[in-house]
Amino acid sequence: MKTTKEILEAARERAPGQPYAGAVTPDEAFMLLQAAPNVKLVDVRTNAERDWVGRVVVPEDQHLAVEWATYPGGQPNPQFGAQLERMAGKDEILLFLCRSGVRSRHSARVATELGYENAFDILEGFEGDKDGDGHRKTVGGWCKAGLPWIGA
Repeated sequence: MKTTKEILEAARERAPGQPYAGAVTPDEAFMLLQAAPNVKLVDVRTNAERDWVGRVVVPEDQHLAVEWATYPGGQPNPQFGAQLERMAGKDEILLFLCRSGVRSRHSARVATELGYENAFDILEGFEGDKDGDGHRKTVGGWCKAGLPWIGA
């Protein structure tokens, strides 16, 4: 099993030149969450997505929910930065998760701009990309990796 340091080094190498610290796989994210209490998963999906699609199962004090876009409407959340700053310390390792890995990259970038030096994207997201039949949770992501989650 990799150490926290090894995972973070690999994550930094995986995303050179990105405007955030790096990118972790879902498996690496779960290992980090298990290894260190200062690691937080920041789920940037909408509240509706968490309620209707599912959510990760990690200790409550390591799970933060900050919508990147609001529901309904999908408008950018004007309070994203302020909400994140109320929930997370600048010295914590933040792992950003969305459905497929797009909003999480933007969130990690904004967090870095706010002074979070350890803001990481979780590759593939919660559900991953669509398969040939248009279904999610079969190609990649937290669910496909067999990591703990609850929901639909």
